[in-house]
Amino acid sequence: MQALVNAGGKGTRMGACGIEKPMQVIGGKPVIGRVVDALRGSDRIDEILVSVSDNTLKTEKYLKETGVETIMTSGEDFVEDLHDSFKVLKGRYVLTCPSDLPFFSTKELDKFISAFDPKRMESLIALVDKKAYEKLNVKPSYTRDYYGSDWVVSGVSIMDREKILRGVYLQEFFYETDCMGFAINVNTQEELDQARKIIE
Repeated sequence: MQALVNAGGKGTRMGACGIEKPMQVIGGKPVIGRVVDALRGSDRIDEILVSVSDNTLKTEKYLKETGVETIMTSGEDFVEDLHDSFKVLKGRYVLTCPSDLPFFSTKELDKFISAFDPKRMESLIALVDKKAYEKLNVKPSYTRDYYGSDWVVSGVSIMDREKILRGVYLQEFFYETDCMGFAINVNTQEELDQARKIIE
């Protein structure tokens, strides 16, 4: 299975700090590097590609120096960038994830991939229990109701690439977790500080 990491956004919620969001250092390594390491550790992932844009040129340089292939997108619209990236990819199913998951681990990633059944699923979306954020003292930016409880979309998913490109609306299946690796995204300075405190 191919993996696509989305790293071309403007990162406006992080503020004007002079450092591209994927290049924020946590535990001695840029967060994008931590995500790539988790993907590289999985024998379920055959190829890793990262979508970048003019917003993340330093990220592109870092990835090329570490042997990761990149796809240049506009960085203006997430859905448009996803479609442009999917046109470059070749596999039927693609794992997609954001570039800002500092605690993403190969072990939890493999559990997620194992839960995907292509015989009956067109997509699988990782949902994190809102209670996990309360334990971590992190406030999620967006929640959705799922069977009467609040859950947070982590940004990690598996999608039928061919159907997406044909404009087919995919039937959604959900993977429920309370794992920190899926829970913590680094979108703001507050989340960055919290992630650094946790890793220390």
